[in-house]
Amino acid sequence: MAETTPNLSSIEPSTFEPLAEGTHKQRRGGSPWRWPLLAVILVFVAIMTFVLTARSIQISVEAESEVDIALSGGLYLPFGDRYLLRSGNYRVRVTAPGYHPLESPVNVTAESTQVIQLVLRPLPGQLDVSSQPGGASVFVDGELKGLTPLLDESLEAGQHHLLIELARYLPVEQELSIHGREIQQQLVIPLEPAWAEISVDSKPRGATILVDGEILGSTPAMVEILQGPRQLVLRKDTFNDRQEELEINAGETVDLGVLSLQPSAGTFRITSAPSQANVTLDGEFRGQTPLTLEVSPDQRHLLAVYKPGYRQYTNGLELAAGATGDRHVTLKPQLGEVHFNIEPQQAMLKINGRPLGTGSRTLELPAAEHSIEIVLEGYASIYRRITPRPGMEQALNITLLTELEAKLARMKPELTTSLGQTLLLFTPGDFTMGSSRREPGRRTNELLHPVSLKRMFYLQTTEVTNAEFRQFQAIHLSGQVEGNSLNREFQPVVQISWQQAAQFCNWLSRKENLQPFYKESKGIVVGHNSSAKGYRLPTEAEWAWAARVEGETILKFPWGDTFPPVETVENYADSDSAHITGRVLNNYMDGHVVSAVVATFSPNNKGLYDMGGNVAEWVNDVYIMTVDANVRQIDPTGAQSGDNYTIRGSSWAHSKIADLRLSFRDYGQAGRDDVGFRIARYAE
Repeated sequence: MAETTPNLSSIEPSTFEPLAEGTHKQRRGGSPWRWPLLAVILVFVAIMTFVLTARSIQISVEAESEVDIALSGGLYLPFGDRYLLRSGNYRVRVTAPGYHPLESPVNVTAESTQVIQLVLRPLPGQLDVSSQPGGASVFVDGELKGLTPLLDESLEAGQHHLLIELARYLPVEQELSIHGREIQQQLVIPLEPAWAEISVDSKPRGATILVDGEILGSTPAMVEILQGPRQLVLRKDTFNDRQEELEINAGETVDLGVLSLQPSAGTFRITSAPSQANVTLDGEFRGQTPLTLEVSPDQRHLLAVYKPGYRQYTNGLELAAGATGDRHVTLKPQLGEVHFNIEPQQAMLKINGRPLGTGSRTLELPAAEHSIEIVLEGYASIYRRITPRPGMEQALNITLLTELEAKLARMKPELTTSLGQTLLLFTPGDFTMGSSRREPGRRTNELLHPVSLKRMFYLQTTEVTNAEFRQFQAIHLSGQVEGNSLNREFQPVVQISWQQAAQFCNWLSRKENLQPFYKESKGIVVGHNSSAKGYRLPTEAEWAWAARVEGETILKFPWGDTFPPVETVENYADSDSAHITGRVLNNYMDGHVVSAVVATFSPNNKGLYDMGGNVAEWVNDVYIMTVDANVRQIDPTGAQSGDNYTIRGSSWAHSKIADLRLSFRDYGQAGRDDVGFRIARYAE
């Protein structure tokens, strides 16, 4: 469709006809108050809207002076202490003379009426403190503020503790209320004296007066003494100090009157030859020379000096007050004759530490106690004390012992444990352990080798019994074999490991306050201390020496060298034990199927029971197969630890020639029904 173009040329002006005059005035006319009225209406509507939607809050301020309150953050209308505000967040600032300004946020909520409480913090107050007399220390709440007069001290409003102190015056304490708000307060404190006036005189006069060590004058005098317990001393040359304990009350006047002084004692020094002589004065023992005596002045005294073995010295003594003197007294000895008979003759005689020659001799000695010493290398020294008697001859017979003889003499031949076990003392020596290759029944672990036992030791006469072991482990059971009990009180304890046996020894050591022999870690024995004297298992060498050595003879069997035994000597596997052990010792009857009560059979040559029978025994040593036969072992104790430990001796279960020999060696670690133990300990 073709686009139509407007025909501009057809536009023509129309004819203008003005309105009639009356009509025009009517359109422009109307009230001249129309717009102001409209504005008033709008303002009224706004005010009513604010009033109807605003909330009333009351701002209450606690202050002593007139406050000024200003709000910010929105439109508000004040009505006295109330304000109209719309809901929202505002800030209020309050100021008042004498107070710190306060600014605080205000949250106007939807509640119709709200109250806001505000408390203004007063500014500090000013304090003036003076005292009579001045110069006193002022403490406020424990803090030193200065000395009086104290001016313009700024303190926070409120209660404070005031303390005023001045030397020689009573302290003043009181509670102080500070008004604050920059108000000036004044305080005047009168101080009361803390002393009393004390009147004192002495006879004679002129004595120095000391109170608690401080000199205050000389008698007669009136002195000021601070209150409390005091010590007053009057001091004058050649007189004893006069001491008085006083309880002084402040402000109280006291007259002590005239205090008499006593003349001081003289001092007299006495020495003597010999020294350490006894001294008496007027019959009263005063000590030994050298000695300084205090002597009452201007009196006659009787002095006596004496020492056992010497004649007594007596004489008079007199000193003036405060005087000094000295006297040396030589005492004359009283002698007694002593004959010293000494063996061996090479021994040296010492009296009171001074050598007087060797061998027997006769000496005249003062009739007092003397220390005698006789010494000779290789022998134990002997110490004696002797007191010669004048006119009476005395003889002293002394024979020295060798070190070993003396050591044996000091040792107890036997001892008893707290469990009642008996141990015998043994002094061993050199011997040979093991057995000859030609010996019937010999085993490869019995290599001959030399041993020296130099340390004396104690060894239990019997094997440890069930009753003894149960004091260590109350629940232990040794059990039974084929209905035959191993558990009776006095049968040897069995079914115990080497560890249990060693721990029993440590337990008994601790029970008797002995140093334990075995080292333990977490309840396991891990080694031993060879220097400890606590109870232990016998070493293998000690056991072998105790079982085999008889004088110069080394026993093969407990009964001798022939096999089999012809008499009942130990508890072995006999015909009664055949159903248990299988093999038995033919034609041998000991009357016991299993273990017997300890000490049932006769002891060996050393007084030890069951060393070759009844039960085999744990010893201390870790088990080893062979040793160096060319090296002499001295007091061997074996390795510190190992997998197995040595067992020595035969038992009720043994019958073969190899097992009944005293050189028989076995090993293990766990308990068996035919293995027990006995205890030992070193004697030195």
